[in-house]
Amino acid sequence: MTAPVITRLRQRCPRMRLTIQTTVDKTFLQSRYGNFDHVARIEDFGFRMISATGIDLEASARDYCGLVGRYDQAVADNVQLMAENRPDLVLSNVAFVPLAAAARLGIPSLAMSSLNWADMYRHYLGHRPEAGRVLETLTRAYEGAVAFLRCTPSQQMSLSNLRPIGPIAEIGTPRPQNLRQVFGPGDTRFGLVAFGGIDHDVSMEDWPSLPGWHWLTPQPPENGRPDMDHWTRAGMSFTDLVASVDVVVTKPGYGTFTEAAMVGTPVLFTERPDWPESPHLDNWLKAHTRALETSAASLLDGSLPDLLQRLFSLPAQQVASPDGVDHAVDMVLRTLCDSRQINVCS
Repeated sequence: MTAPVITRLRQRCPRMRLTIQTTVDKTFLQSRYGNFDHVARIEDFGFRMISATGIDLEASARDYCGLVGRYDQAVADNVQLMAENRPDLVLSNVAFVPLAAAARLGIPSLAMSSLNWADMYRHYLGHRPEAGRVLETLTRAYEGAVAFLRCTPSQQMSLSNLRPIGPIAEIGTPRPQNLRQVFGPGDTRFGLVAFGGIDHDVSMEDWPSLPGWHWLTPQPPENGRPDMDHWTRAGMSFTDLVASVDVVVTKPGYGTFTEAAMVGTPVLFTERPDWPESPHLDNWLKAHTRALETSAASLLDGSLPDLLQRLFSLPAQQVASPDGVDHAVDMVLRTLCDSRQINVCS
């Protein structure tokens, strides 16, 4: 979600210097962001997960309680990191400790996401005795930003500084001929199976073999299969791959959903009724491409041919437009100009 905004910012401000604070692998980030300085340390963790969709609620509650207990020191440590290479603006998607550090340094900040961890915590853990203290800490950090740019689609949010913006996504270039050159003849159909991380419910070892289909995935079976390859063998970006395949099979997630909706690629996705974003993501996706929800078990029990037939029989929809990219860039530049009283891109 952040990468398209940074790309557009760099087009408008070629001299912009970028620092990314995250524990995400730098090599992966370079494929999306190009050159940047990397701070590979951050306190925020979202939720502790046991799979791509399974939350370890007890571990998450314990670690939020621990983070709030050492919060002043955590923010102070982030202040020190930030002060060493003082930025003109902090854009968070959607960590709260860096926002609090920016506030202590008097640096303007913006949050931007389709979710926030205060409302997520409230949904799953708001009943716990320590919840009031945790929620006060998270909410104060988010509301210390100039604005929270709430991307379309998104979960319901309770923050006081929300600024709704449009969808944010990269638009991929369809290159199906490249897939056929690498993997198969002209009548081969291609599916992208992408659940993100380790998923205990959808094992590619058990994925059904369908005549005429070739599957691309980040997690192919270790022993290999003639109808399955790692997606990087396609020799194209993930965004272009979304635009080139016949179907994407995934879980509810902002990036994959919006990229598919920008180009009209059909999406078969597993249900996630407990996740607060899900109904908003699901309904928005269905308004912009063929989309069908199912269970993880149904992908593996022989139902896949019927699911694909039902998916492809749905009516076509009007693809979406990434209006939120320019909305976010305009807000970033306006915030910089207001804080520095200059034309930041001159």
